[in-house]
Amino acid sequence: MPLIKIIIVLVSLSYLAGCASGAKMENMIYDGPAMQFDTSLENNMGISTVTGGEKTNPAWTSEIDNDAFSGAIKESLLEQGLLSGKGRYQLEVILLEVIQPLFGLNFTVTTHVKYILTDRQNDDAVILNETIVAPYTATIGDAFAAIKRLRLANEGSGKANIAGLLGALSELEINPRDISLAQ
Repeated sequence: MPLIKIIIVLVSLSYLAGCASGAKMENMIYDGPAMQFDTSLENNMGISTVTGGEKTNPAWTSEIDNDAFSGAIKESLLEQGLLSGKGRYQLEVILLEVIQPLFGLNFTVTTHVKYILTDRQNDDAVILNETIVAPYTATIGDAFAAIKRLRLANEGSGKANIAGLLGALSELEINPRDISLAQ
């Protein structure tokens, strides 16, 4: 193979391979329309923990880490008028599973995230305990490089999952007298 062809192949492969980068917080923030929530939640929610995420290994694949997902949830709650530094209601977030493809033209990533909302003023009574499953597909039209396409799919699935959380929160009707510790 002539030297010029080898150089072209190597340059093309390095362009397509690249280095993996983790899902970016700013791309997972819910930016849809404002939702209506029970008034007791307004400016009264905090995040206790976010666990289950994975750091990205640049030599392998894009992942969603705890810090980026936590930041996206905080910003989304803030934009909806729910976040407070020391709110009565505390949200625990557990990334149970992030299902990613190994190869393909279209990458569909599905996040499985468990959200547990508790009331600190009522013996940590559980207000919401829900697992949200949210798929998102990034196509070759979104990004030619597979590494970037996977990152975009991770971010889209994370954002869709946060939208699902906000939807679940908007359906809550909280009456502190109705809360019991019986599950």
